[in-house]
Amino acid sequence: MKIDTLQPGITVYENYARVSGFHTRLYSTKKRKSDRKISLKYCVCNKEGFRETPRLHAECKKKRPITRMGCKARITLKLINDQDNYVIFTFHEGHTHPLTTPNSSNHTKQS
Repeated sequence: MKIDTLQPGITVYENYARVSGFHTRLYSTKKRKSDRKISLKYCVCNKEGFRETPRLHAECKKKRPITRMGCKARITLKLINDQDNYVIFTFHEGHTHPLTTPNSSNHTKQS
């Protein structure tokens, strides 16, 4: 599937996530050195990875809940070298956490 720009590919994955019961976040970008054009873009499940251990500060009064669970679900969009189109390079569907149901989806963030 060829995509002219990154945004339609990201939108497709966000729509897929909404229907499947999870949320996404943009994770990382890699650029070519020659022209600084984005060559790889990662869009991951919002529970991907683990948050760094928070440092204990006296002024930190509110503790945030741990939301990241090491989920591996992601999509990678890659620039085709000889053209200026992107292609879905990798798609990992598996999640390591329960997904939301349509009944409980109104309790999650809206995008």
